[in-house]
Amino acid sequence: MDSNLEEKNLNPETKSAEEENPLAIIHSSLPIASLSLTLFPTSTQFLKLFSHHPNKVKIPTQASSLTHLSLSSSPVSPLPSRISFKSTIAANPLHSPLSIVPRRPVDPSSAAALRRAAVVWFRNDLRVHDNECLNSANDECVSVLPVYCFDPRDYGKSSSGFDKTGPFRAQFLIESVSELRKNLQARGSNLVVRVGKPEAVLVELAKEIGADAVYAHREVSHDEVKAEGKIESAMKEEGVEVKYFWGSTLYHLDDLPFKIEDLPSNYGAFKDKVHKLEIRKTIAALDQLKSLPSRGDVELGDIPSLLDLGISPTARTSQEGKPTMVGGETEALTRLKSFAADCQARLSKGNQKGGNNSVFGANFSCKISPWLAMGSISPRSMFDELKKTISASTTTTTPRNGPGDTGLNWLMYELLWRDFFRFITKKYSSAKTQVEAGPATACTGAFV
Repeated sequence: MDSNLEEKNLNPETKSAEEENPLAIIHSSLPIASLSLTLFPTSTQFLKLFSHHPNKVKIPTQASSLTHLSLSSSPVSPLPSRISFKSTIAANPLHSPLSIVPRRPVDPSSAAALRRAAVVWFRNDLRVHDNECLNSANDECVSVLPVYCFDPRDYGKSSSGFDKTGPFRAQFLIESVSELRKNLQARGSNLVVRVGKPEAVLVELAKEIGADAVYAHREVSHDEVKAEGKIESAMKEEGVEVKYFWGSTLYHLDDLPFKIEDLPSNYGAFKDKVHKLEIRKTIAALDQLKSLPSRGDVELGDIPSLLDLGISPTARTSQEGKPTMVGGETEALTRLKSFAADCQARLSKGNQKGGNNSVFGANFSCKISPWLAMGSISPRSMFDELKKTISASTTTTTPRNGPGDTGLNWLMYELLWRDFFRFITKKYSSAKTQVEAGPATACTGAFV
């Protein structure tokens, strides 16, 4: 169907509503009027321009068949700018889609480039210091939702009838998560806690807050890697990016002088290849974190008890003489400082007597493994603390005489063993490498 677009003479002294729409009128004094348009490639509509009337032009009213319409006029003499115009109309919505969410500019330094919201999935990294995952999310997003999931698959009885997670470890984990929530609250954030499978919980929360990405640290065991794959698949269906980081070893995975597939299967060869690598600096804890997303009104959730996890509380009191360990980042840092000071004192005492500087007695170990396993403290933080505390006379190179050296050398020796075990686990955690796996050479007495 066609309609006529008529031009009418206007009185320069009179204003009408038609002046508000320049497309509705072409001044009759214009000797030349031109119309140019681009048709949609599949359109069968064509413009018919009739010249029998100097002031009438016919154009199709089905604008959906047009992608570009341009009307212009060329006056012979200068006229007011209000009657000389050029208009562009994009009529096909497929060529100019409306977007509810503004696109982020290419320049990441721009404030508008920040993501709207992100989920930070805490795993075995229950700390706010030296946490690249948390800091990156805080820098790149407008709002951040920290989350921890108690996975039901980690509790209950195994096929052999043993507890998958014992009462002491479970209580230690509960205390560590509680401490993490307090530390996040002190920085203007909080921690959402759920009991459920992460691949289901994280997708649900990402939908609720409209998250653009999920931030998390990678792990190394087969079950953990398998869970990562499930989450990546689930988030891909929702159009949510998953960003992984590495923060569980002294040496960073990306800094290794070989691919993980080429990792030596014995500790000696591994140590020779990595002992000259530079250790990355620790990342300071942020004083203030981004607030929780306002969208979704997500409930924080309660931290479960042992009963909630299917573990009897009486099991913790059935064994006598067990050491009391309190979980959490604060306790981990306190123990580290105490160990560093003790190493400093023993080093000075050993130098005065000219004796061996070995760590004896109750301090044969730093006894910080439980906090290191939960990620309440990082290996790099341990290294840096001892480096700052121990006297300058202590060398920072990898020891050659084994664990007989004290202080930083001794700790380096133990952390290198820990790195080797984690890297070797990662190497053989995939289905392909499990088939091709060969025995790894290790030894006892190499735990922190």
